[in-house]
Amino acid sequence: MHFSTIAILSLSALATAAPLAKRQALASTTYNAISISGGKAGNAEAEALAVFSAINTADPSNIGKQDISFLNKVNQVANDAETDAFNPAIEAATGAQKDALQAGKIKNKVLKLTATKLQLEAKQAQGEDVAAKLAEELKKLNNNIATDKASAGQASTALPFDATISGA
Repeated sequence: MHFSTIAILSLSALATAAPLAKRQALASTTYNAISISGGKAGNAEAEALAVFSAINTADPSNIGKQDISFLNKVNQVANDAETDAFNPAIEAATGAQKDALQAGKIKNKVLKLTATKLQLEAKQAQGEDVAAKLAEELKKLNNNIATDKASAGQASTALPFDATISGA
């Protein structure tokens, strides 16, 4: 009996100490469901991070491959929304409407670049050499965050865009 207790406790300790498998946290969604473009400008960084709050951004080495793929798809879909929805709408608009659409586009860029940053940080933490690309994307992200903050409180227009992002 004494041996069984020691064996069980030893196995429990080993199981507890074993590294946890990377989990997928991000579920399938649509662009419209995760868009942060509407509302007011000025808080895009926090809004974008909230979209990805299901993943452990504090430990990018623990972000699973499916979540890395999901983040890449967010980048692609948000880029398509920028070129296919925001750019034509901005070109056709004037005045306050144009300004609100531009603010929405900037918030969309913050979402897109936050996804890219998280994806690249995960790849880097898992041994891939992406330092140059990460530095380039961080520069873009920081510029767009600064632009969003400079427009704080101004109206920001979201545009519907039909796209699905697959996840869990």
